[in-house]
Amino acid sequence: MHPSQVLFQNQLQPTLLPVCDHYAGSEKLMRKSMSLQKSLGPIFDITFDCEDGAATGNEAGHAHLVTELLNSDENLFGRIGVRVHDVTHHAFQQDIRILLSGSTEKLAYIVLPKINSVQDVLRAAEQINQFQGTEKQRPVPLHVLIETHEALANVMAIAAIPQVECLSFGIMDFVSAHVGAIPGDAMHSPGQFTHPLVVRAKSELAAACHRYGKTPSHNVTTEIANKEVAAQDALLAKNQLGYTRMWSIHPDQISAIVNNMSPQHDEIMQAHEILQLARQQNWGPIQFQGRLHDRASYRYFWTVLKRAELSAIPLPDKARELL
Repeated sequence: MHPSQVLFQNQLQPTLLPVCDHYAGSEKLMRKSMSLQKSLGPIFDITFDCEDGAATGNEAGHAHLVTELLNSDENLFGRIGVRVHDVTHHAFQQDIRILLSGSTEKLAYIVLPKINSVQDVLRAAEQINQFQGTEKQRPVPLHVLIETHEALANVMAIAAIPQVECLSFGIMDFVSAHVGAIPGDAMHSPGQFTHPLVVRAKSELAAACHRYGKTPSHNVTTEIANKEVAAQDALLAKNQLGYTRMWSIHPDQISAIVNNMSPQHDEIMQAHEILQLARQQNWGPIQFQGRLHDRASYRYFWTVLKRAELSAIPLPDKARELL
């Protein structure tokens, strides 16, 4: 049996996505992002933006451009998604009709902004699935933005929806929704990792994702002049709040996020050694460097190797055999 079959018996196997989600709205930036993904490989996702990327009155033209790029030969890996207008916007149905009018094989996911309730997600999913025609193919995965009081209050139920594979935190809208009760400096570091209401919101989102095997995606770093800020935010989001993915809004942020969100060398080698010993014992308990390990910790170390694989980190041959 494959290790995943042994280790995840009666356990929910988590959704694993690239650790960085890079947003691009204009044609120039979308093409630049595709070129960078072509160079680096699918170690990061790209999200084309119809919501903020389209000029008012040109929503249809922008959606056609996004669809053209999405279905072009430049989309080598099928790891590009699209943020559409919110479900109450007049351009929502137009976005999805244009996006799904042709092949959807290269569309990695659809991002739903300004969600307030489970009903909003289900209504959007129903319309998307009708346009797609899902009888013969898997429905397009949904990524949901959690950025309102109502969405946070319903975050567990939203994460439980099968078609949802990722929840993203929208910090600027969330802070703004408090009409001054949370100071503006909580939109960025260090405040975003210390203010109790912001930390609570991020923690609840991450907990909901991990309960249902979904991916929690951390908000943007608005500081684009210094990529080290994004690098530090990624490290804190991963180590303090349990996030396994983060937005990028500038090409220089991509490598910083990938490097700090991905497993580190020592952790990868430890996971490799422990899993090799475990396999030799037919996945029974083992002792490693004076500590006991069993299938509970094996699941953790197996996901370490899977995340390293997603980030194109070189692995020992025997480690790749486990994946």
